[in-house]
Amino acid sequence: MIGYVTLGTTDLPRAAVFYDALLAGIGAKRLWDSPRGIGWGTSPQQPSLAIMKPFDGKPATVGNGVMVGLVVKTREQVDQLYQKAMSLGAKDEGPAGPRGEGFYAGYFRDMDGNKLCFFCAS
Repeated sequence: MIGYVTLGTTDLPRAAVFYDALLAGIGAKRLWDSPRGIGWGTSPQQPSLAIMKPFDGKPATVGNGVMVGLVVKTREQVDQLYQKAMSLGAKDEGPAGPRGEGFYAGYFRDMDGNKLCFFCAS
């Protein structure tokens, strides 16, 4: 059902460096690029993630309670990608680990404060 998720940024070049490096770890590449934003995905037929400067020209803000969950196949991938996010300057919101039976996730915020997690269900 989800076609894409858009996160706001106030610094597109900085966000591009962060997401280029981070999303390469799940095989995502840039699907499109514009002066206001960039979109990544594994294919045009799959859901994608985009960062955008807000249309109204005001600073990007973070939605309280909004989070993007990015699914991966293994716990090892969760660990690796969570650590990659930390090395790229993300802020810890809950280290990679089990979150109840059959759910493993690592939570972080990007430099604009957007909350994301990598997770796998087993």
